[in-house]
Amino acid sequence: MTKVDFYEVLSVSRDANDQELKTSYRKLAMQYHPDRNPDDPTAEEKFKECSEAYQVLSDPEKRAAYDRYGHAAFSGGAPGAGGNPFTGGAQDLGDIFGDIFGEMFNMGGGGGRKASRVQRGRDLRYDLTLEFEEAVFGKEKEITIRRMETCVDCKGSGAARGKAPVTCTQCGGRGQQRFQQGFFSVARTCSVCGGTGTLIVDPCQTCRGETRVQTEHSILVKVPAGVEQDTRIRYQGEGEAGKFAGPAGDLYVVLNVKAHKFFERDGDDLHCVMPISFPQAALGTELEIQTLEGPATIKVPEGTQSGKEFKLRGKGVPHLNSHGKGDLVVEIRVQTPGKLNKQQKELLRQLSETMIVENTPTSRGLFDKVKEMFS
Repeated sequence: MTKVDFYEVLSVSRDANDQELKTSYRKLAMQYHPDRNPDDPTAEEKFKECSEAYQVLSDPEKRAAYDRYGHAAFSGGAPGAGGNPFTGGAQDLGDIFGDIFGEMFNMGGGGGRKASRVQRGRDLRYDLTLEFEEAVFGKEKEITIRRMETCVDCKGSGAARGKAPVTCTQCGGRGQQRFQQGFFSVARTCSVCGGTGTLIVDPCQTCRGETRVQTEHSILVKVPAGVEQDTRIRYQGEGEAGKFAGPAGDLYVVLNVKAHKFFERDGDDLHCVMPISFPQAALGTELEIQTLEGPATIKVPEGTQSGKEFKLRGKGVPHLNSHGKGDLVVEIRVQTPGKLNKQQKELLRQLSETMIVENTPTSRGLFDKVKEMFS
């Protein structure tokens, strides 16, 4: 069967440089690799064909011979014929795979890298509930968590005291086993040692070879002033210890803030509603309100309408990790009494006769203007 021109196989021009050859070969090899085409019997042939073309054209001497004599340069009939370009067999092909694919297919003449036993520990979460005032002004609280810590007896090795992990006999300490699959060889992670190249045959009696033990640990949580609901505080390295003395994870303290009995929070501002009577709203009054920092006074002018807001500067929540505070916004609500005695009713009738309001529907905008007229 007539062979296809190697340059056509790799879809490159005859003056293609090394990088163009490698890029094209990588793309084609990934496309036709047997592992990616298990149900396509022609994929392996195409894979072999582009691999053969790349090995010839990537070698300056072989490429020069091919450019001069074509495929005959390796048939044994041409001057300086080099024979089969795959003189090294599967090992040479593995070297190409190692150079092109690296860890993608876990191949190559170098045998790949050993897997590390060392693992980072898990991050932990602790939900901490705070009173409303504790979130506003800050608080220090001690919490207790259960976590995995490095075993002190084996220092995280998993082996008994005075012992050490031994070399895996299955892979000879390489962490990988090499298998021949037809035209090429494949390196796979050792199923016995998990790719680490070592085994624990004398496990630590304290942790039973797990390298960690579960313990209780206390941590002082410093809650800064001004935190909000669902604020997360990160404590680096306070999570679970990693296996085989690996680095510890982090601890995330997630805050849950209880509601206040009358204050509502909007950012760093506080809001509340203050009920007053009709006479207080009409004649004006002076109100004392309890803030989070103590009592404060609000002067309500005469003719104040229900819904009027008064702002107390700096009586809100401290800005988190900054200077200053939000404000306290107090909304006035004029209460209508549900029950009146005879004297109160008579006094209101007399008052009503002196106040004339046209009871016709208006838009909300016009109603606001009417409120301004009475204020």
